[in-house]
Amino acid sequence: MDDDGAELSRAFFQQVVAPVMAERFPGLLLAAGRLGSGSDVLGLDDAVSRDHDWGLRLSLFVPADAVEEVDRELEQRLPDAFRGLPVRFAFTGATESQHHVEVSSVGEFADARLGFDPREGMSVTDWLSVSGQAALELTAGPVFVDATGELSAVRGALRWYPDDVWRYVLACDWIRIEQELPLMGRAADVGDDLGSRVIAARLAQTIMHLAFLLERRWPPYAKWFGSLFRTLACADEVQSSLHGALRAGNGADRQRGIAAALEELNRHQTEIGLSDVHQATVPFWDRPYVHPHPAIVAQLLDAVVEEEVRRLPRGRGSVEQRTDNVDVLVDAGARRAAVALKPCTE
Repeated sequence: MDDDGAELSRAFFQQVVAPVMAERFPGLLLAAGRLGSGSDVLGLDDAVSRDHDWGLRLSLFVPADAVEEVDRELEQRLPDAFRGLPVRFAFTGATESQHHVEVSSVGEFADARLGFDPREGMSVTDWLSVSGQAALELTAGPVFVDATGELSAVRGALRWYPDDVWRYVLACDWIRIEQELPLMGRAADVGDDLGSRVIAARLAQTIMHLAFLLERRWPPYAKWFGSLFRTLACADEVQSSLHGALRAGNGADRQRGIAAALEELNRHQTEIGLSDVHQATVPFWDRPYVHPHPAIVAQLLDAVVEEEVRRLPRGRGSVEQRTDNVDVLVDAGARRAAVALKPCTE
């Protein structure tokens, strides 16, 4: 049996589902792949992944008016097992076993995960409502066939932020760091070691998120955040500094670790032409702390051209920069509501 869920899905499609579709719906243009939720979509499934919701899963895309008929036909014609695995099984929290060939149209699939179809164009608010995990559920998994090109069009639309929105969300991470970095040392200096460590961990998470943004990569949800971070080009240098900060026994050493990570990311940001500041951190007033050089945020935001982006509230950013509440981040409607605020006009 194949240990790789995505390749198992490919074989299931090619050897079982595709022949059924060819026999019962000849000429029907379709797309198929392993998209949506699941560690195998990210290529990160392992032996532990098999304990729930792992198995013969497939995303099958057909015209909207054919969805119900195709689903009924598959229910009748799919075998009981493939490669020793049950075709029908119950997801966590469910009691009824069913097949997990998710049949939908491309538009319905995108709308369920984003709250809109990106092929129809994306507003600034749309972009800010997209979490990295939501984007990955549409773009990360393998596509086995795409006869109409509709699925490729959706994935292409979500490739990355428009430049002005990209600059804005980058600036927001730098602002988040600016707001908390001096507090880490201050907490340590008044004897609050635990509080200082908590701030250091928050800063590390924001720095890692900033690294994803700089490399134009969508970050996944918490379970796989660190795993995919390790695949970034900057990971070795940045994570070494962050490990030092998180293991440090005092505020000064934590500050050195965080500052070193910021220097590495600022170097990359300068190299790709997004800003031109050659020192990531500067002294915070006359206190023994540092914060990001103010010119970094200023240069990012000053380069924004689109008026709608220029009017966005300073520092609030995308939905995953505003909240880490899981019930919000997994709900497309809640994400859209979270960013649907009146733009700041000041």
